[in-house]
Amino acid sequence: MALAKTKYIWMNGRMVGWEEANVHVLTHALHYGSSVFEGIRCYETSRGPAIFRLKEHMVRLKQSADIYMMKLPYTVEELCMAAIEVVKANNLKECYIRPIAFRGTGEMGLQARNPVEVAIAAWPWGPYLGEEGQKKGIRVKVSSHIRPPPNSLPMNAKAGGHYLSSILAKMEAVQAGYDEAIMLDHRGFVSEGSGENVFVVKDGVIYTPPPHASILIGITRNTIMVLAEDLGYRVVEEDLTRAMLYVADEVFFTGTAAEVTPVREIDGIPIGGGKPGPITLHLLNEYKAVVRGEKPKYEGWLTYVE
Repeated sequence: MALAKTKYIWMNGRMVGWEEANVHVLTHALHYGSSVFEGIRCYETSRGPAIFRLKEHMVRLKQSADIYMMKLPYTVEELCMAAIEVVKANNLKECYIRPIAFRGTGEMGLQARNPVEVAIAAWPWGPYLGEEGQKKGIRVKVSSHIRPPPNSLPMNAKAGGHYLSSILAKMEAVQAGYDEAIMLDHRGFVSEGSGENVFVVKDGVIYTPPPHASILIGITRNTIMVLAEDLGYRVVEEDLTRAMLYVADEVFFTGTAAEVTPVREIDGIPIGGGKPGPITLHLLNEYKAVVRGEKPKYEGWLTYVE
């Protein structure tokens, strides 16, 4: 999905024009993948634009940076304020926000002593897997590419270099005629999509892979788990086999970009009759109401841009 160009990007403490937000070709992150980032959404509400779970995302950004020994030059609170300013400066009512911290220029090599730079951009962006995909469900392929094992890379960090295997998985799926991939972990159990967490519904119970399955512990994943339990569903974190996907009543993805996206087919096998299931749709509708400020119980998850 093409970027919708906006006017300003916050970069290293100041607002600059979209075209000015550049980095040098010898930037460390470009050569070695030494970046951490977040995806955050801002939604239009009756009280104006509201950023969903902003602080949790910025806390995770800091934690990812800490794991990779990158000292952020800004506090979580300063990053939250910068994100708000980006939305305001671009006069956006609804958008996707991308904070990124990366090692810049200075040295070339793996000691990674380069200064850390930070940027925050925002632009209008619809559902990552398409509005039609949210309505009718998407077709998914189990990838031949696996998620890196946790003794190889710290998978609870949202780091740029981690996504190389995800890129391969996504390209493989699309080239085979599917919309998205599901990746297995190093043990052969279900891990996640190329950029989304995965949930399986069977006999009214909602299952999702545990943290040790090389997943990113998603903020939208947590949101859906909380909402599901509040709605009376049982949610279980458990290792899932590939075969369990095929016999599921429902399967869906979650993620900031993907929001809640139903899966109607995996490896050519229809899931739940080949259409979104009732629990998936219930959670999707609840999620949409929460992010748009229609559920006072979850007001604490919203940061209003005022």
